[in-house]
Amino acid sequence: MQIVKQLSIFLKNRPGTLGDVCESITQEGINILGFSVSDTVDHAVVRMVVDEPLKVIHLLGNAGVLVVENEILMVELRNEPGQLASLSRKLGVAGINIEYAYGGVSGSHSVGVLFVRTSDVRRAFDVMSD
Repeated sequence: MQIVKQLSIFLKNRPGTLGDVCESITQEGINILGFSVSDTVDHAVVRMVVDEPLKVIHLLGNAGVLVVENEILMVELRNEPGQLASLSRKLGVAGINIEYAYGGVSGSHSVGVLFVRTSDVRRAFDVMSD
């Protein structure tokens, strides 16, 4: 488990926009570790974890794209029943709210990754480290 930087990228909600952003990130040799997309009527919020967040902030900022940086938890979970329940329960008992999360695993892998935004990332890290 570790605390990582997540980028919230605000894009126009139209075909090809995400592809353009991902292509520009790829051309810089930056790896996308995780992402989610939430849409609204006129824009989309792409939450992304990359291996070089400062480069992406500068790259997209120079292109006029709004990027907001947050700290989140990156948690590796075993691919077995009850893992998410255990994590959620532990944070809940500590009074830490999960604001949102995204992640996944293929059925053939033993470990998956969950990216978790909480009300108190540092405290959540400490709680989960125990």
